[in-house]
Amino acid sequence: MSTLTAALPTETSIHKRSITVAGLLVTLGIIFGDIGTSPLYVFKSILGDRPVSELLVYGGVSAVFWTLTLQTSIKYILLTLEADNHGEGGIFSLYSLVKHRGRWLLWPAIIGAGTLLADGIITPPISVSSAIEGLRLLDPTLTETTIITIVLVIITLLFAFQQFGTKVVGASFGPIMLVWFSTIGSLGLIQIFHHPAILQALNPRYAIELLTVYPKGFWLLGAVFLCTTGAEALYSDLGHCGRKNIRTAWLFVKTALVLNYLGQAAWTMDHMGQVLSSDQNPFFLIAPTWGLIPLIIIATMATIIASQALISGSYTLISEAVSLNFWPKVRILFPTDQRGQIYVPSINWLLWFGCVCVQLWFQTSSNMEAAYGFSITVAMLMTSILLSQYLRGVKHWAIPVVGLIMLVFLTVELSFLIANITKLLNRLGILVFEWGLILGMWMGYKGRQIKNRYLDMTDWADNLPILQELSQDQTVSKYASNLVYLTRSKNARQIEARILYSILRKKPKRADRYWFLNISLLNEPFGMRYTLETLVPDVAYKINFQLGFRIQPRINLLFRRVLEDMAGKGEIDITSRYATLQKHHMPGDFRFVVLDKVLSFDNQLSLKERIILQGYFLFNKLAISDQQAFGLDTSDVAVELVPLTIQPHRPLELQRIAPENVSDPVPAAALAAEELALKI
Repeated sequence: MSTLTAALPTETSIHKRSITVAGLLVTLGIIFGDIGTSPLYVFKSILGDRPVSELLVYGGVSAVFWTLTLQTSIKYILLTLEADNHGEGGIFSLYSLVKHRGRWLLWPAIIGAGTLLADGIITPPISVSSAIEGLRLLDPTLTETTIITIVLVIITLLFAFQQFGTKVVGASFGPIMLVWFSTIGSLGLIQIFHHPAILQALNPRYAIELLTVYPKGFWLLGAVFLCTTGAEALYSDLGHCGRKNIRTAWLFVKTALVLNYLGQAAWTMDHMGQVLSSDQNPFFLIAPTWGLIPLIIIATMATIIASQALISGSYTLISEAVSLNFWPKVRILFPTDQRGQIYVPSINWLLWFGCVCVQLWFQTSSNMEAAYGFSITVAMLMTSILLSQYLRGVKHWAIPVVGLIMLVFLTVELSFLIANITKLLNRLGILVFEWGLILGMWMGYKGRQIKNRYLDMTDWADNLPILQELSQDQTVSKYASNLVYLTRSKNARQIEARILYSILRKKPKRADRYWFLNISLLNEPFGMRYTLETLVPDVAYKINFQLGFRIQPRINLLFRRVLEDMAGKGEIDITSRYATLQKHHMPGDFRFVVLDKVLSFDNQLSLKERIILQGYFLFNKLAISDQQAFGLDTSDVAVELVPLTIQPHRPLELQRIAPENVSDPVPAAALAAEELALKI
């Protein structure tokens, strides 16, 4: 086996990096943006339009603290970060580790991915709106239309900037978030000095009393849950920073968050019995008047960073979904030379459109709070299911231990889910969007399974001699010096019948050499390897590429690299065999043949399979062409349409009879006269 590249970070190198100030700064900028801006709206959402009471304030902060402890600290920081796939995290990475334990696990994977993408259209609007709405404390006459316009401009500029990559501004994310966490922690600490009794709220008794004693207290969990919505994204970005940096930085981040929540609660205790208006956000009111403008500025910058992290995570999620055949092949660009920075134009503008619709529909952050969090709860439940399979099947933890851990997490998350059920009516449009994504992923996966199940393979044994003869047959005009096909066959002894039909029967294609390229996915994210099989020496070769699930299959470049390796080892001579070109040592030409499949009418499928395949082909209309997807858009490519006959109709019982047994046809004139008589 040969290797196409080296020096890629491995699981060991990523997690054994020493903890440095620079590494911690990068971690603050990339990992904790979403969860770090939650104090802007969480405590305000808990208070809502309810009169301030000690149980509401103390119970609310207690519930937030223990949610951060159970969900973020224990589930994600302590346990889930261990479930990395060669250094990479995220729900698809976790699925790749456990998919061998059952086909049913694809459902938690695609539901988790779909809900994460769907709630991604709420995070930028709610975060940026919460920051910009602080301007009303400076100018109460500021209209809602003005705030919406400012938010839309910021969001549009953010999405428009994605095509240039974030390498330039990315270096400033860490210092900005350091200032952000230091600021919110300090503001909270000052308020705690004024009301030190608020520290009693860390006692879980207050959280329990809020849920059981306070009127309709259980339903407040929908607001409490918002404090941990960034935990899932935290796991997705594991590969950027490594476990050590994430865990160390979390100690600082959690301290700052808890101090700020306690500070907001301490300030609120001075307003007992009052109902705070929607403009009275404790987050901004705990700041001194002179510090309000700087706080709004730094809050806006922090929410932009939080949105950027979510957008980048969405690109990565879609890229992995394409590699795992859950999503149609879409254009994926690399705007910078920094590994891991990708740009998916179709997803970028889909998210932008969703964010604009959410902002225009809900208008204020308070209204968005009523719709935010449900999908993230579902995503966390799906991660818990996959995590249980990882702990049992990969780590081999005892069943009672895994069962006890899952009992705790599922109880907490199901409670959050039930409390968030009330948000469904406020998010029907988003619900349709996310289930459209989920069903699209499922149809993409099942449709490809059905196609592969009926893939018509044939043995090479009887066809290789014909291929060799065709290569030397001077009576057939040469189609190309090197003819290249993409094949799904992983067996060196078999090939798709449609490829042989294209070479030998559709139009005989003579070439000096025939190349058959197969691509398979590795469980690791960044591996790039290949094997070479000689079918007929100097005539036919099969190359099996093994690519990590986060590597884009740019076949043109990968194939060229293989040829350079073979030529360097003297295995082939890539010089053209045309006399004139050979005389001047010019390389031979290459031509790729792409077989584009269309669903044949000659199929007899079950209703379920017909619906799945029609949905599959409809969903794949969003895809780019194979030559673009495989990096062949700059090559000489011939596209041939191949009818996909999955399950043909039964043979027609068509009988041939002797001419003398055929009755005389009725003359046309007689038929016309009869028809006229009927009309009269």
